[in-house]
Amino acid sequence: MVYFEWFYSWVDENAWASMAAGLLLLLAIVWLSSYLTIQILMKAVRRGLAITSLGKDPETGLDKIITRLAHIVPALVLWAGIGLIPDLPEALVVVVRNLCNAYIVLTVALALSALLHTINVIYGYRPEAKDRPIKGYLQVINILIYVIAAILIIASLLDRSPLILLSGLGAMAAVLMLVFQDTLLSLVASVQLSSNDMVRVGDWIEMPQLNADGDVIDIALHTVKVQNWDRTITTIPTKRMIAESFKNWRGMQESGGRRIKRAIYLDQNSIGFLSEQAQGKLHRFSLLADYLDEKKQELREWNARLAEQGLDPVNGRQITNIGTFRAYVDRYLRHHPSVHQGMTLMVRQLSSGPEGLPLEIYCFTNTTAWVAYEGIQSDIFDHLLAILPEFGLRVFQQPSGQDMRTALESVRR
Repeated sequence: MVYFEWFYSWVDENAWASMAAGLLLLLAIVWLSSYLTIQILMKAVRRGLAITSLGKDPETGLDKIITRLAHIVPALVLWAGIGLIPDLPEALVVVVRNLCNAYIVLTVALALSALLHTINVIYGYRPEAKDRPIKGYLQVINILIYVIAAILIIASLLDRSPLILLSGLGAMAAVLMLVFQDTLLSLVASVQLSSNDMVRVGDWIEMPQLNADGDVIDIALHTVKVQNWDRTITTIPTKRMIAESFKNWRGMQESGGRRIKRAIYLDQNSIGFLSEQAQGKLHRFSLLADYLDEKKQELREWNARLAEQGLDPVNGRQITNIGTFRAYVDRYLRHHPSVHQGMTLMVRQLSSGPEGLPLEIYCFTNTTAWVAYEGIQSDIFDHLLAILPEFGLRVFQQPSGQDMRTALESVRR
């Protein structure tokens, strides 16, 4: 008893001792609250979340939200306990509490930011997320959260009302407009892209001026990321998606058919009429039998009317090899199992030029897959190029060294 009485009297005579003891006790309580919250309570919460489907997915970031909120408890204990320590200067109490307030605001802002990330991940699992991404809108909310948090933190550190800072923001509006100019433009562009359904994640877009040609993998507030076919990634500012033109291949992918638009260049010197022998030879093709029969009947009737009129036979019509070949290509495409029969299909001649006479094939495949499309297109032209000699036609190409040698040898002979 005598010892305790001496201790109490010594503490009364030395105020700094009681203040130091109070600070040590407060720090011990703060550490204990932090330990109980983070090490014990948090583990229990994690076990409970691990049972749910969202808790099992690390992409949702629920653990990050709870961890950041757990740091508020020690700050609240410090804020409440600092005022209970005797003989502590009032200014020090105010400073510590202001720091606690600033720390709490920052922690809440970080937790809300993590919550927005979780919302974006959960929304991404919904079927409409691909068509209507909300990442840009959540980033705007995130910016607002940090702006409000910055105002509250500054107000807490200066021990002033946030309304005083907000009243001064009016004079800084022009400066803020300059600082956040790109953000505002990107926000408007992001809203237009989403509301007009101009681009979605997974769309194949083509923007040659920025060397972008590939699939959209991410749409954010400021940028749109495109993974090109060479596996590189092009980052496009969102505002440029509105200011400049780009091609979106989504319509082709949704239609179920991809266009083939390619020409075979024919040597015009190989074009001519088909003899009876050549017609009989081509009659063996099942795709041409009906065409040749109908064409012969049509020309026979036409020429018979000319004969009745007493006109010279030179005015009559004959079957040409190029017309027969064009009919063959048309029928070949209409019987091809990989050509879409519900879309435009035609075979047409284009204007002739130095490269020969273009015979263009215009049709659609019944698949939009790139590899399959290229295979179908190649198979069609492989067949057509190989069967051209059957019609007495030749493909035009610029003379090569071998062509020149062949010509010289024929002259020499």
